[in-house]
Amino acid sequence: MGGAALDGLPGWVTLLRAPNPGPMTLDGTNTWVLRAPGDELGFVIDPGPLDEGHLRRIAEHGPFRAILITHGHHDHVEGAPRLSEMLGGTPIETAPFDSEGLSIEILDTPGHTADSVCFLVKSGNVRSMFTGDTILGRGSTVVAAPDGDLGSYLDSLTVLTAYENVLMLPGHGPAQNDVAAHARFYLDHRRERLAQVEDAMARGAETPEEVVDLVYPDIDPAVRFAAIFSAKAQLDYLRHKNRESGTRADGLDRL
Repeated sequence: MGGAALDGLPGWVTLLRAPNPGPMTLDGTNTWVLRAPGDELGFVIDPGPLDEGHLRRIAEHGPFRAILITHGHHDHVEGAPRLSEMLGGTPIETAPFDSEGLSIEILDTPGHTADSVCFLVKSGNVRSMFTGDTILGRGSTVVAAPDGDLGSYLDSLTVLTAYENVLMLPGHGPAQNDVAAHARFYLDHRRERLAQVEDAMARGAETPEEVVDLVYPDIDPAVRFAAIFSAKAQLDYLRHKNRESGTRADGLDRL
């Protein structure tokens, strides 16, 4: 994969990993606590599942100005209302912020879900991109209908390729050195997959299950459902391009 894992985090970032490991969550949801030196109030990104022990650990790092959410999947947001309650009503928001030590900018990055955003955070001369599930620290992201949209997702990855040498702090998996390098890697991977799906369609595959049988013949049964979700998104995308162009999915070179 493009880029390399970070040896350490910026001093104003703390990782608190939720105890929810699994095939889709990898080692668990990454909850990020941000507090610049000298700032009284910090921020929490993605408090994770409704797990009292995990939420208590987050609360111990308070007080916070806001709880920020990258997208609405339960493994990122389920614990947010309870954490807000534990913190005495800290607001749950998706909003830009400026404090003495931190600047938080929002990038709309739909595709994994319609509401997905990334947070570009700057402290001093260091910028970090908190990518949620738009780009993971390991493996690839599932784009599943109806909330996910592959065309939007490819556009969002293209946006992220502009952030060269910006640290990437994902919703799952390890932090990485360069979000732009990972975005390019993801785009290349999606190009290859779309070409494989297009070939499977030419060989007669019409359903997501048939695509998975041809494109992912050795897939782990535990994650086959995710491959079927992905295949449906790929078929929808290719068929839409076919309807627009009147040809087989031309334009893959423009992704």
